[in-house]
Amino acid sequence: MADTNTDPSTQAGADTDAFIELDGVEKVFDVRKKTGFLKRERRQVRAVDSISFTVPRGEMVGYIGPNGAGKSTTIKMLTGILTPSGGRLRVAGIDPSRERTRLAHRIGVVFGQRTTLWWDLPLLDSYKLMHRMYRIPDARYRENLDRLVELLDLSALLDVPVRQLSLGQRMRGDIAAALLHDPEVLYLDEPTIGLDVISKARVREFLRELNAERGTTVLLTTHDLQDIEQLCSRVMVIDHGRLMYDGPLAGLHEVGDSERVLVVDLERELPPIEVPPARVVKVEGPRQWLAFPAAESAAVLVARVAAEYPLVDLSVREPDIETVIAKMYAEQAERAIS
Repeated sequence: MADTNTDPSTQAGADTDAFIELDGVEKVFDVRKKTGFLKRERRQVRAVDSISFTVPRGEMVGYIGPNGAGKSTTIKMLTGILTPSGGRLRVAGIDPSRERTRLAHRIGVVFGQRTTLWWDLPLLDSYKLMHRMYRIPDARYRENLDRLVELLDLSALLDVPVRQLSLGQRMRGDIAAALLHDPEVLYLDEPTIGLDVISKARVREFLRELNAERGTTVLLTTHDLQDIEQLCSRVMVIDHGRLMYDGPLAGLHEVGDSERVLVVDLERELPPIEVPPARVVKVEGPRQWLAFPAAESAAVLVARVAAEYPLVDLSVREPDIETVIAKMYAEQAERAIS
């Protein structure tokens, strides 16, 4: 499926200061499936299908898509864990699969479902090992560690074995570990998974400061669109291994015709709320659900509801990425037919 965005500034090769470059990158896996007694069928699965994009130094980019879309495969190729089946890939001018060790000193990686920490060691011991592995100068290590411990609220966890940490605590520990050696680029795969609202806010603020102060390039994959909205000016959507969209998040919502939902709790049961362009899609007693275009500002609707109705509480629910992509497919299919 063709890239929806037509802005040449985001196309591969257009940015001369590109820090990450992919040109027609593919990854094909051979899969064997049992089809009978002592019989197996061999087939190829194309996890990444001719993807091209560039990321300039210092940019924060969201890289999103449903499960199995090819996000993690792309990141593993960017880190050198996997070798592309075709195409050209460079990070800071380095071929990751050929010079993985050299590249390791310039990148940081956080996989939400896997840890880079030593399971049975206290958190601080993992950091000490990384100090030696990356040969971080002592003064820089102490400065970075003190700053990361403070910003990510890790002081009470340093002597706790990693296996005893909650998922949210471990995620904060992994983020610190990925940044101890001052990487130029940070790959984040579901970095806020398992975090409570306060911890999510702390991590997002930390990443904003990191990018602003040190110019760290960030590639973020997540199912939480609030991560993308608060951190990234650009988003890329991948599905079935293909890049479907590359541009601003607002443009994605417009292309996908997606909707957010405003959940309103009133003091008492009332007729459906009328605040265009929102429309009521569900009513249960004093609670009402209002759908509105995701590209529209929620602040304006919230202000109108608060001014015109006896409000107790409200919340905004973001569209999930699977729904956005499904609508993108539907829109493109309709255009193809017409």
